[in-house]
Amino acid sequence: IIWSETVKAIRRMNPNTTLETLIPDFQGLGIHLDRIIDVAPEVVSHNMETVKRLTREVRIQAKYERSLNVLHYLKEQGVKRTKSGIMLGLGELESEVIETMVDLRNARVDVVTIGQYLQPSKRHLPVKEFILPEQFAKYEELGKSMGFRHVESGALVRSSYKAHKHIH
Repeated sequence: IIWSETVKAIRRMNPNTTLETLIPDFQGLGIHLDRIIDVAPEVVSHNMETVKRLTREVRIQAKYERSLNVLHYLKEQGVKRTKSGIMLGLGELESEVIETMVDLRNARVDVVTIGQYLQPSKRHLPVKEFILPEQFAKYEELGKSMGFRHVESGALVRSSYKAHKHIH
């Protein structure tokens, strides 16, 4: 598995490197997740990408519940810091974003990133809405009140956005 081998190679070259691994769901298979856990990156990230209702449309091969189970499994197996991200502007409702945030907290996720979806090409889903800065600020405050260790929420936020701010 390339993720664990990459972590090992980086650690051989510089054992003091702080690592965040952004992983797929590995179809929920513990054997693959355990390989990531065994190499102990400081942060393990798996993005939800969107709300439950839109998951099948946005993430063709992924399953909402499976992603939550992956994040929860990582935490249960001792990963110190787990992280996930969602993107907005695909037609989700505020209540669905909040539900996703609650689900992430229930999976014991530590860090959440919330950003604006931007259509990368004409073959991808179109942007349905541009989220106002006030709404991103509202999600950030809500996330903090839910107990996330760190929340990054804004139009330009991506999954590794200002990652140095939440590592310690």
